[in-house]
Amino acid sequence: MKKFLLILSILALSSCSPSQNNNNNIQTDSNQPDNDQKVDENDENNTSNDESNNIPKLNDEYYREFSLNNVLHSSTLGDIHYNVRIPSSYDGKTPYAIFFTLPGYQGLYRFGVGANLRTEDMGFEAQKYISDMIIVAPQLNDWGETSARQTIELVHYFKNTYNIDENRVYAEGYSGGGETMSRAMGIEPTLFTRYLHCAASFDGNLNVLVESETPVYLVIGENDEYYGSKTLINSYNEIRNLYQNKGFDEDCISKLVTLDVKDSNYFSSKGVSNEHGGGGYLFCRDESIMNWLFS
Repeated sequence: MKKFLLILSILALSSCSPSQNNNNNIQTDSNQPDNDQKVDENDENNTSNDESNNIPKLNDEYYREFSLNNVLHSSTLGDIHYNVRIPSSYDGKTPYAIFFTLPGYQGLYRFGVGANLRTEDMGFEAQKYISDMIIVAPQLNDWGETSARQTIELVHYFKNTYNIDENRVYAEGYSGGGETMSRAMGIEPTLFTRYLHCAASFDGNLNVLVESETPVYLVIGENDEYYGSKTLINSYNEIRNLYQNKGFDEDCISKLVTLDVKDSNYFSSKGVSNEHGGGGYLFCRDESIMNWLFS
């Protein structure tokens, strides 16, 4: 089978729009969640503030520095379960980078509190690139529309509650989590600075994504056992076509979308035989991929 390896660019994004487009007039999904959704103030896990520093109180059950099973109560979307690492240096005075990571099927809430952190290492490997970063690891119920909107609700909650650097809001989704996060990217992509899409089909609205000009990196095994690679390659080509229709040149497009299809040697040379499951293990340990995300 023909070998694909299309790593187009990892340069920092500069505005590529011929008309100096910006995100102030972005097209977004008409059914966005209410950004001012009130959180249940009686939830002791994540809505009760510490009087000394005005930092929300978190659940006191921990796994490798992540507070487990915090719950954001939404009147429209139900309970949103998440694990979170808040750096000990955070005091609310300085803007911090934040990273949202969505797991594959085995990390869903139904498989137990912290299952995502115990089966995937993305949240831990990310700390090697930005050590003082808030990391949010939601545990949703599926990979559909509701979970995507719960993710968006959670992002708004953190932006409204913590002092977040708006230029360093990162996202990643693997497998089913990639399907979910790509849906979120097709609803309100301007929430994020960059998005890493791992071993999954891209299910979000590509027109909304392209209008936002949010950079995305698409990585998958050429022979991914669950998704294959053709569907993601087709999404990449469609994104490129949409940017070309906007008048963007190749240099600009290469800064906005990257396709990285890993051949079988990428996996076998590292002792990995399964490309789908192996992607979850290897991609977060690939410096070229992670440097793109956190550049």
